[in-house]
Amino acid sequence: MLDVQSYAAGRWISPGAGARDITSAITGEVIAQAGNDALDVHGMLGFARDIGGPALRDMTFHDRARMLKALALHLREHRQALYDLSYDTGATLSDHKIDVDGGIGTMLVFASKGRREMPDGHVYLDGPPEHLGRAGQFMGRHICTPLQGVAVHINAFNFPVWGMLEKLAPTLLAGVPAIVKPATATCYVTEACVRIMFNSGILPKGALQLVSGGLGDMLDHLECQDAVAFTGSADTALKLRRNPVLLEKSVRFTAEQDSLNASVLGPDSEPNTPEFDLFVKEVHREMTAKAGQKCTAIRRIMVPESQIDAVIEAISARLSKTTIGDPRNAATGMGALVSNTQKRDVLEKAAMIGAEAERVFGNPDDFAVDGADKDKGAFVPPMLFHCADPDNATRVHDTEAFGPVSTIMPYRDLDHAIALLNKGKGSLVASVITNDGEVARAITLGAAAFHGRLYFNNRTSMAEATGHGAPLPHMVHGGPGRAGGGEELGGIRGVMHYLQRTAIQGSPDILTAISQQWVPGATEKTDKPHPFTRSFTALEIGDTFHSDSRQVTLDDIETFAHFTGDTFYAHMDDEAARANPFFPGRVAHGYLLLSFAAGLFVHPDPGPVLANTGLDNLRFMAPVEAGDSINVRLSAKHKTPRNDEYGEVRWHVTLTNQKDEAVAEYELLTMNAV
Repeated sequence: MLDVQSYAAGRWISPGAGARDITSAITGEVIAQAGNDALDVHGMLGFARDIGGPALRDMTFHDRARMLKALALHLREHRQALYDLSYDTGATLSDHKIDVDGGIGTMLVFASKGRREMPDGHVYLDGPPEHLGRAGQFMGRHICTPLQGVAVHINAFNFPVWGMLEKLAPTLLAGVPAIVKPATATCYVTEACVRIMFNSGILPKGALQLVSGGLGDMLDHLECQDAVAFTGSADTALKLRRNPVLLEKSVRFTAEQDSLNASVLGPDSEPNTPEFDLFVKEVHREMTAKAGQKCTAIRRIMVPESQIDAVIEAISARLSKTTIGDPRNAATGMGALVSNTQKRDVLEKAAMIGAEAERVFGNPDDFAVDGADKDKGAFVPPMLFHCADPDNATRVHDTEAFGPVSTIMPYRDLDHAIALLNKGKGSLVASVITNDGEVARAITLGAAAFHGRLYFNNRTSMAEATGHGAPLPHMVHGGPGRAGGGEELGGIRGVMHYLQRTAIQGSPDILTAISQQWVPGATEKTDKPHPFTRSFTALEIGDTFHSDSRQVTLDDIETFAHFTGDTFYAHMDDEAARANPFFPGRVAHGYLLLSFAAGLFVHPDPGPVLANTGLDNLRFMAPVEAGDSINVRLSAKHKTPRNDEYGEVRWHVTLTNQKDEAVAEYELLTMNAV
């Protein structure tokens, strides 16, 4: 029997008083115990806040991103051990891969986004500077810095690895230590994953702690800099939300909870179309993967009235070919629920649904299980219900049987389908299988407000689509109302939950010093050699080059027009140009000005500038006529290391005319040798 330990304040602690037995989903036998009433809550919180937090905050966002990547790659090397351990949760190998590989993949995405979308610094910039004074010497901008507390993660049983890592990755990237509390039923898999991470030696001391068992009164000792992220039932979420300490201290709380997710078969998706077959495949997968124990699983199936019988027949035929049994067997298509306790709950909820819907597939009293004892293990068959009158039903819209249970219901038209979707009162995801863009648009406008994610799939996207029930780290995972009202993942949006947004105000030099990004109006460093001659390392923020002037002639304009083929009337027809409210007459091409600008600031000799990789935020602010002169200010705005050989430099470029008026502005991107 496994003794599942906690990791608290730098040491492993074995189960003690208050330990709970954990059973195998396959056999019902006790295989482990976890829990200890003697955990030092104050010690754990202090260890995270005083040791883990400072260690993480000393690292830059890029340092933490590299740490995540190293952790993910280390886990990938040891994932087989997690696969092997996960069978007793009732899951099949394909289920393990969703859990383990999905969690590792999530960490890698956040590692990549941290390097590409966040600075190699300690302050994340949220939006551009704002001019708060007329002369440009009093400005403001929004910055984000890590919370100086601890994140408490309370996770569900269904994904003991992914559920932890999808919360942990953005938390660590933000620079906040975490205390992870997995669901006891599968905590032995989480513990194994945590041990693998600790054994890597990659994590700073205090960055991660583990509670196997109950949290005790930990939430009663949280402060305003702490955060709680919860995944589980709506009832438990409500109890946690009501904690007076969380309310009094305004502790950040996010929840992902019950969700009556739906899938809609578009009215255009008739039998013998690719969409019809795709719909049946998606429903079957969401009913049977993880034995339906997914927060994103399809619980409500909505189809046109005319297609009810055809869909029931098609889904039932596919379900009938699903082998239920020991998840270790390669032929098993669906394993067991996580425990017999969960089995009892699912059967109870299925009976409630059955009070207003007819069961058209799956009999919990008569089904076969291969390679295991169905009475000892937590096995149930997939059950499909048909609710003929969804308008007057309540249970099918508010009761979640967290297992392989779904209800099919008819809709009359799109307005009716939308109304049924929204009767779920807030869901994590709804899917729509349609090849009609207008159907997709109508459902989006009518139902998006009730859903965290809308998943559209058809013959065009089906080869690449990841599936109704697959949250991706790039996209928001969460939903309004019944689904909890919180958000996780969503790329950098997930990191923001653990950062404090602060408005800073001051002079351009002050904002530059805080942000480590040059702000127009700040001091220009012009006493050094041309910036293009200086290596990435030697280049400093604010290094500036002022060019000589160049006059723009009519011959320049005409030559550029004929050479490029851009003979737009504003450049070639004086009368037509004057009739335009934006031009005084013939004007220079914007891209002619960019070309001249490059000629004015570029340094021609080989040097540290390796490549021009693009420009951002280009805008033309005033027309340039023949006879006008332009000059350029080139300032090093921001530096981002990319590898040991080179880094990206972002340059602020301003073109001004002979009157010192800005005529164009943009940001130039170059790769510079270290």
